[in-house]
Amino acid sequence: MNTIIGLKELRENTEQYIMAAQRGHSFTVVRRSTPIFKMIPVDKWGDEGTWETVLDLTKGKYKNMTAGELLQRFREIDARQARKIPKKARR
Repeated sequence: MNTIIGLKELRENTEQYIMAAQRGHSFTVVRRSTPIFKMIPVDKWGDEGTWETVLDLTKGKYKNMTAGELLQRFREIDARQARKIPKKARR
């Protein structure tokens, strides 16, 4: 549920709104009837539920990988991802 609140109200009752956000409520904050930002809850880990498994280090050829080998693998993955992004978007 999204509730509209004034900036002054938020300043005066910040703790109350923080607790409400932790319970899953979201707010649109307005100043002089103009929306200026939204306050929304995030999930516990701050990743909004998006996880991507790149390497499964518990199985197969990655099971006994050293830290150096793992770092090299991440560099390779990062390089592949960079090639997928258009040059204009990298700036």
